[in-house]
Amino acid sequence: MPIIKPFMAARRFNSTIGAGTGTGATFAIAATAFTDDNGTAATAFPGSFAFYSLYINAMIQSGDTSTVTTTTITIPDGNTLDPATPVTVEFVVN
Repeated sequence: MPIIKPFMAARRFNSTIGAGTGTGATFAIAATAFTDDNGTAATAFPGSFAFYSLYINAMIQSGDTSTVTTTTITIPDGNTLDPATPVTVEFVVN
C-alpha cells in the first residue's frame, strides 16, 4: 500500500498564449513566461506534484490537452488561439 502524504497545496502560474512558441503539436509555453500568484516571474514548474490542471481562458481543459515538464507546458495547436488568451496552470503538490 502506498504512503499517502497528508499535506496538499496548490501552485498556480499565469501567462497568455502569445508567450508560446512553435506550431501544431510542438506549441509550448516556457515556465519562465509565467508568473505565480504573487506576480513573481516563475523559474520552473514543480518537479513533483500529485496532478495539474490547465485552464485556457478560465475553462478547465481535459487531461489529454497538454503535457508538462519542469521547463514547459506543451499545448498542441495552442498557436491557433488568440495571443491574448489567458493560460493558468495549477499544480497540486504534496
